[in-house]
Amino acid sequence: MKAVAYRQSLPIDHAESLLDVTLPDPTPGPRDLLVEVKAISVNPVDTKVRKRAAPPAGEVKVLGWDASGVVKAVGAQVTLFKPGDKVWYAGDITRPGSNAELQCVDERIVGHLPKSLSFAQGAALPLTAITAWEVLFDRLEIDLDTRGALLIVGAAGGVGSIMTQLARQLTGLTVIGTASRPETQAWVKELGAHHVIDHAKPLTEELARIGVPAVTHVASLTQTHLHYAEIVKALAPQGRLGLIDDPAQPLDVMLLKGKSLSLRWESMFTRSMFQTPDMQAQHALLERVAEMVDEGRVRTTLAEHFGPINAANLKRAHAFIESGTARGKVVLEGF
Repeated sequence: MKAVAYRQSLPIDHAESLLDVTLPDPTPGPRDLLVEVKAISVNPVDTKVRKRAAPPAGEVKVLGWDASGVVKAVGAQVTLFKPGDKVWYAGDITRPGSNAELQCVDERIVGHLPKSLSFAQGAALPLTAITAWEVLFDRLEIDLDTRGALLIVGAAGGVGSIMTQLARQLTGLTVIGTASRPETQAWVKELGAHHVIDHAKPLTEELARIGVPAVTHVASLTQTHLHYAEIVKALAPQGRLGLIDDPAQPLDVMLLKGKSLSLRWESMFTRSMFQTPDMQAQHALLERVAEMVDEGRVRTTLAEHFGPINAANLKRAHAFIESGTARGKVVLEGF
C-alpha cells in the first residue's frame, strides 16, 4: 500500500521530513476494521509526534489520527460494522496512523460517517469531536442542567471549532470563545458562541468588557501557560479548568487552592492506549455527533483542502499547523 512516513525526526522544511513509501498491507486483529482510507486531516499531534518520536533505526513511522473511509474487512469478533460501511475515526496513537491507503483500527473507537458529509468533510471532525466531547462532558462534567459560563481559550482552532458548537447545542452555559484576529473572531461567532473576546489581551479585562465578572468553566486549548494566571482570576469559586495542550512552563497548582478550583487533563488517546473498560464510549459519541451533523445541528470544521495525500502536501499541512495560524481543520483526500 502507499503511505506517507518518516525515518527520523526532522524540521518540516527538510527534504526527508516526510516521505512517500510503499508498505505491506496490514492484517486486522479480532476487534479491528481494515479501512480503505479516503481522506485525512492533520492535527497538532501529528507535528508533535514527528518532532519527538523517531522510529527505530531502519524502520518508518506513519502519522495520522483523523480519517474517513470504507471498511474493506473485519476481524472475527467485530459486531458494530460490516464491509462496505463508511466510517470516521481518530485512531490509536500506539498504532500506525491514517496517512496510508489501508489502516487497521479497533471498532470500539470508530463511528459511522454522517450520511450528509463527504469523506473530506467527515475527516475534519473525529479527533477534535472526541476531544471536545470528552473535555465538556467527561472532564468538566457538564450536563444540560449545568448553569454558568464556559470560556473556551483558542476557540477558532480545530478542537475549539467543534467544542463551541457542542457547548451551544448541548448545554445551557453561556459560551464565550477567544480569538485574536477579525476573521477568527467572526468564525467563532458563526459557530455559535454568545460572545467572542481577544486572548491577546488580559482575559479578565475582556470578560469585564462584555459584562461577565466570572466564569464557572474554562476549556484551555492552547498556550495555557500564557493565560493560566488570568484563567485562575476569571474562574468563579469551585470552578473547573480543563486543558488539552502541553504547557511550555509548569503550572502552579497552588493557585487553585483558595477558590477550590478543579483541574482536569484530557487526552483523547487515553481510552485506546490503556484499553479502558469504557473504550467503546468513543464509538458512542462519534455516533451521536454523526446524528447531530445529519440533523443540521453541527457542521464540519473543514477550512482548508490541501489536495491528495502525499508527502509534499502533508509537508505543507504540517508547516501550516506549526505556524499557529490555522482556522478550523486542514484536510487531504485520495492517493
